[in-house]
Amino acid sequence: MDSKHLNYLYFLIAIQFVLIGYLFFNPVGKEKEFQASGDNVAEIREAQASQLPRVKIFDLLEAPEFAGEKVPMEDPEVYERYEREVYVNAYWESNTLLMMKRAGKFFPFIEQTLKENGIPEDFKYVALIESGLMNVTSPAGAKGFWQFMKGTAGDFGLEVSRDVDERYHFEKSTLAACKYLRSSYGKFGNWTSVAASYNMGIAGITRRKNQQLSPNYYDLYLNEETSRYLFRALALKEIFEHPGKFGFELQQDDLYALPPLKEIEVSESISDLAEWARSEGSNYKEVKIYNPWLINRQLSVRRGRTYVIKLPV
Repeated sequence: MDSKHLNYLYFLIAIQFVLIGYLFFNPVGKEKEFQASGDNVAEIREAQASQLPRVKIFDLLEAPEFAGEKVPMEDPEVYERYEREVYVNAYWESNTLLMMKRAGKFFPFIEQTLKENGIPEDFKYVALIESGLMNVTSPAGAKGFWQFMKGTAGDFGLEVSRDVDERYHFEKSTLAACKYLRSSYGKFGNWTSVAASYNMGIAGITRRKNQQLSPNYYDLYLNEETSRYLFRALALKEIFEHPGKFGFELQQDDLYALPPLKEIEVSESISDLAEWARSEGSNYKEVKIYNPWLINRQLSVRRGRTYVIKLPV
C-alpha cells in the first residue's frame, strides 16, 4: 500500500473518531438520538437534575440551649463548632435516620428515668452521641448505651462478672448514668460542665478548668473529642426537634418499637440458656437480643441474688 492510500485510510479513521466523540459528548446530538428512539428529552433532563447533589444552607437556631443553659453563639468560634456538627449529622443521613428510628424504642424510658432522677431531658442526646443507642464497645473498653468503663460501672452499682455485664443492661445502665450525672452536678453546679465530664471525666474537666483558669466549658482549650462532644449533642437535639427542616420526614409508624415483654424472675443458676429459653416457649436468640447483659451461655446465681430476664410475650 503506497503512502497516498495510507494517508487516505488515516483520514477515514480520524473522521470516525470525530463522529463518535461528537455523538458521545454533544448533548444536542444525544437529544436527537433520544428523540429518534421516542424518548422525552424534558423527562431525561428532569431525571438528570434530580441526581444533582442536595446541598443547602440551614437556618440554625439563633440561641440554642443545653439543659436550659445558653450557648454563646455570639462567639464566632463557638458558632462554627456548632454549625460543623449540624452539617455532619444532617448530611450523614443514614446514620441519623437510624438513630431516629431507634429512639422510638429507647427514648421513652430514658426520658422518664432522667425526669425521675432530676436530670434534664437533654441528656438523652448524650446516650445518642455515646453509642447511637446500641450496645457498642469503644476502643478503650467502654461498653453499652452509656459507655461505662469497668471500674466506673462498679462504682455506680453495675455488675460486671463472668456471666453478667450490666453495662449492657439498658435500664440499669441508664439509672447508673443518672447517678453519675447527679454526682457530677454536685461538683460543677452547671449541666454544660456535667455533659463535658461524661466524656472526659470529672477529674479531667476539673484539671483543665484549674490549669486554664476558666470555669466555662466554652472557653476551655480541649482535645478534639471533648471540644466537639457537647456540640454533637446540641446538633442532634436541633435535628431531632426540627426534623423536617433537615429533610427527615418520619411518622410514628416509621419508628422502631419494643414488643410486649414478660419478666421472668430467676433465683437459681441456669446451666444452659438455650434449653431454659425453650422451656419458657422462647429461644436463645430472643434471650440474647432482649437481655444483652447475659454475656455467657449460662447464668450463675449467687445465694440470695435474683435476676429478671425479659422475653417477648
